[in-house]
Amino acid sequence: MTKALERITYVEDDQDIRAIAELALGALGGYQLDLCENGKVALERVPVFHPDLILLDVMMPVMDGTETLRTLKSTPELADIPVVFMTAKAQRHEVQGYKESGAVDVIAKPFDPTDLPARVMRIWELHGRDHQIGETMS
Repeated sequence: MTKALERITYVEDDQDIRAIAELALGALGGYQLDLCENGKVALERVPVFHPDLILLDVMMPVMDGTETLRTLKSTPELADIPVVFMTAKAQRHEVQGYKESGAVDVIAKPFDPTDLPARVMRIWELHGRDHQIGETMS
C-alpha cells in the first residue's frame, strides 16, 4: 500500500526561510509540519513527530545537516525516513556527495515557494512513497 505524504520535518536555522517554507508547505501544500532550528532539536523531535519525510539544511550551528543525517541513518527506528537536503551548496559534486551519504535528493536554495510543495511531492513519488514508518509506529 502506498503511503501518502502528510508529515514533514523541516530543519533550518534561518527563521525567515523556515517561515517561507511553513507558508509554502503548510498553507499551500497542506502538509503537517514540524519546524526545527538545528539538527540536535530535530533528533529529539523526529521520534515523537514521526515524519514521512525530512527536509534538512546543510549549514547549521549546533549540529549541521550532514552530521544530523549520519545520526538519523545510524538510528534503526529513524534510518528509513527519506531525507532531502535543502541547501545553497548545490554544486554537482556536492549534490553527489549528499546522495552518497544517504539523502534521496537535493533542493537548491533559494527555492521557489510556489513550486516547493509540487517539488517535494515529485521527490516523494520517486523516493519515499513506499516508506512505511508512519504506519508502523503508534
